Amino acid sequence: MIIGDGVLEQTCKDMIETILLCLSNATKGTIYRIGPMPELRTVRVTSGARDQASGQILWGINEFSDYNHPGKCWEDYKDKPGRLLEAMAWCVEKGKSWTSDDPNQDGRSVRKQLANEAEDYHHMEPVLINRTYLYGDHAAELQFPVDYRGQPIWKECQNLVVAVIKIHFKKDCIKKGDNSTKVIKKLSRTLGTQLLSLHIRETLSEAQQELARQRLQSCNVLAHELRNTLIKLGFAFSAINAELSFLREQWESEISLACPEIENKIVILDRLSKLVEANCSGERCPAGLAGLCEKLIAEQAELSDAALMPAIGEKWVDNKIAPKWQELLLESDAWEESREEIGSLLERLKISLWLGTNEKLAHRLAHLPDDLKAVWPKLAYMEFTVDKLTELERIIKFLDHPDLKIPHKQQTKKILTSLKALVEIIPEMEEKTNRIIFSLRNGSFEKN
Repeated sequence: MIIGDGVLEQTCKDMIETILLCLSNATKGTIYRIGPMPELRTVRVTSGARDQASGQILWGINEFSDYNHPGKCWEDYKDKPGRLLEAMAWCVEKGKSWTSDDPNQDGRSVRKQLANEAEDYHHMEPVLINRTYLYGDHAAELQFPVDYRGQPIWKECQNLVVAVIKIHFKKDCIKKGDNSTKVIKKLSRTLGTQLLSLHIRETLSEAQQELARQRLQSCNVLAHELRNTLIKLGFAFSAINAELSFLREQWESEISLACPEIENKIVILDRLSKLVEANCSGERCPAGLAGLCEKLIAEQAELSDAALMPAIGEKWVDNKIAPKWQELLLESDAWEESREEIGSLLERLKISLWLGTNEKLAHRLAHLPDDLKAVWPKLAYMEFTVDKLTELERIIKFLDHPDLKIPHKQQTKKILTSLKALVEIIPEMEEKTNRIIFSLRNGSFEKN
């Protein structure tokens, strides 16, 4: 990933600070950068520890670690006969978390294996990003790292590990699959989105950097300050919208349970995927379409799992799913008998994306009070932006509703309360933006 060291460190600090604020039993956080392929060098970016006396977060990497700069390559830490097993290798190769909720029995504790000394309680969570988002059309050309048998890892996976979050906890305050691990997992997705956003922005700006350096050299300090502010703001808004997507997912689940006779997107997408699978390997289907079939099934599954805004979901159907179906129908007659059904399913799919906004369906949720049914969809289907800052307090108060029965809603409230401090920097951002625009327009650049 193309991300500047300073920007990356500040982003990681924001993430660690958010996690420590949300999880009172967490004592320390560290984020490691993974990449590039196939070297997969793992380097510790930054660490932050909570000072037990003051509650402040102390930053810095003081203790020795093999993952301090320049870090370790995949060949040096992957699972291999005769080598110590490391939790980092598990997270990177499997793309799955590792929880040490019994350090005395932790089979991947290096300290335990070397000196028979238990480490502290901790949880490690990989940060995943879809490889097509990073490499686009070149994703199929990637050279994958291999395990000790020489077999490529990740080759069959759509997601790549770009970072690993490690959070330390007080004794007996972490268990596999508990709410703390769920909070870390959810925030790891937000960090992945933020890192991807930074990567895209840095990539697009590379071609313009030389010209910008010549024309705007005198305002680099202000531009850098604004960039850091925008990064914090972007992280906060991404995290808030991630929480709103969870509310949206829960609301749509309530609709599905109360109205089982109504066809939802999951049922429709499952039927579309079965139609692909039924004919993709038949004699009437050219072998060259196998890759297209796999990609179509993967994108339909991704849409099924995502709680997108309805309009965004429609664009997903129009830009990703429908064109691939058109290509299959054009290149092969294997689906000719199902052409009308496929067309009908795609139209019904777009309609199903809006079921959560149907007020008539909401009235059928008899087990929910009227005030909850009125507010829940309005908040769930809101895209949180800079002009809706006042809505954040309303969302936080909504989570206190006694009849709102959703999983780990208190953790969600803690996350949003912590993020509230970040979105309050918007006036500062606007002031700095106006200052820079004014300076550029008038050809004079101020330092203050």
